[in-house]
Amino acid sequence: MSSATHTSLAGRLNTLTIDAGVEGGRAVLVLRGDLIHGCADTLAQALARLPDGTGRVDLDMTGVAFMDTTGLRFLEVLDTYGRRRRVRVTATRWNDQPRRVLEMAGLDPDDPLHGPGTHREPVPSAVVLERAEQLDALRTEVEQLRQAIVTRPVIDQARGVLMATHACSSDQAWNVLREASQLSNTKLRKVAAVVTAGAGGAGPLPSPELRRALRTAIDRCLN
Repeated sequence: MSSATHTSLAGRLNTLTIDAGVEGGRAVLVLRGDLIHGCADTLAQALARLPDGTGRVDLDMTGVAFMDTTGLRFLEVLDTYGRRRRVRVTATRWNDQPRRVLEMAGLDPDDPLHGPGTHREPVPSAVVLERAEQLDALRTEVEQLRQAIVTRPVIDQARGVLMATHACSSDQAWNVLREASQLSNTKLRKVAAVVTAGAGGAGPLPSPELRRALRTAIDRCLN
């Protein structure tokens, strides 16, 4: 049996799927995709479908490539299920970026539900403050990753336009976009959007400042 949830950035982030198998009273849930909005509900649905008599639930997180702070709510759902049903629950085999999220949240990435730092005794206020600051930094980092996912297609298109127009390499096209962004104090994705729109003859004309920045960047990077 399996459960799935779709992301708000369909086609850019991966759908979360959960495949469950039960043998000898032990359920193994294999996850693939991203832990973002909706992931906790998907887990709750998968847990609700487990048969009565399930005495242990192990989540294999190997296939999870991306996690934002809503993934912590995902772990709360799993922990609450284990406590209410009085069964052993684990979520192990975390990789790469999700491990970093767990570490910044003060959890053991090898076993976030039972490892060091997961006990329920009172935590000193200084530690609480430090973790809050870490989570704020994490939220900023996650938002930057989301923006990168959203804007990458238009940046790639702009690089293609420059490569076709000026017979330059991909790296040279990237340098033009970055230089124009810095010279005009304009966000890189806006510069890319202007270049892409200009190739198709659509969209508003760039500001004089941005046009000058693009001409200067092309002269510096391609000549």
